[in-house]
Amino acid sequence: MEFWFSEFHTPDVKHSIRVNKQLYSKQSDYQRIDIFETPEFGRVLTLDGNVMLTERDEFIYDEMIVHVPMAVHKEAKDILVIGAGDGGVVRELTRYDRVERIDLVEMDPQVVEACRAYLPGNACRMDDRRVHIYFENALKYIRRCEEEYDLIIVDSSDPFGPSEGLFTREFYGSCFNALKEDGIMVNQQGSPFYTEDASAMQRSHKRIASTFPVSRVYQAHIPTFAAGYWLFGFASKKYHPIDDLDADAWKTLNLRTRYYTTRLHVGAFYLPAFLEEMLREVEEPK
Repeated sequence: MEFWFSEFHTPDVKHSIRVNKQLYSKQSDYQRIDIFETPEFGRVLTLDGNVMLTERDEFIYDEMIVHVPMAVHKEAKDILVIGAGDGGVVRELTRYDRVERIDLVEMDPQVVEACRAYLPGNACRMDDRRVHIYFENALKYIRRCEEEYDLIIVDSSDPFGPSEGLFTREFYGSCFNALKEDGIMVNQQGSPFYTEDASAMQRSHKRIASTFPVSRVYQAHIPTFAAGYWLFGFASKKYHPIDDLDADAWKTLNLRTRYYTTRLHVGAFYLPAFLEEMLREVEEPK
């Protein structure tokens, strides 16, 4: 008998992956956590029935949410990561020698525990001396911070359920206050393809654009995410994601990547016409 994991992208569309076996399943205080072994995508982490990462394509997401802002802000040393309990974002950040502090705020300790045990490729740098893990509500945590971080990476799940509070105007305002005068915030913005996802993306972008003087959206192709097409938000108090990119400086770091390049960095901000129009609809005139 074949075993398949299926995720509904809409009530009328689902994405299915054949599963060899289930490695982990637990209901935490916050969500259902499952890890599957699959022939095509390796190990797959799901939360409440939604794919968070697969071993096959996680590098795309983690590289794009980390290296884009790090290539722009060449002095980023103090970094706050919200969510990302799997460890992939932390892994990429620890590759930078200049990074002095990574504060990881993860709501659910069971996610970290599961990924340490079953996704060591992601969680391999969680014990780096620069990493400090706080298991608490990110909204409460960030309200206490003021001009403390060079970079905030919001690696939350989708804006429904436990992560809904991380897509509010109040939250983005707290991020703004927690950043130093030249700080950057990046976040996952979901997919613009299906109607409900697109509306959530527009709401998030509108709130960010009304909070930060610089607000742009960039894209990546991630096969196991909805429609295979994913967006990230780049918001900054000072830096422009293309004009302030120093490609030569980033290349001298000699960081080996599988998806991110400085050429791709620039191209990722050139969006298709339908998406440009969707963003214009919610941006306030400057």
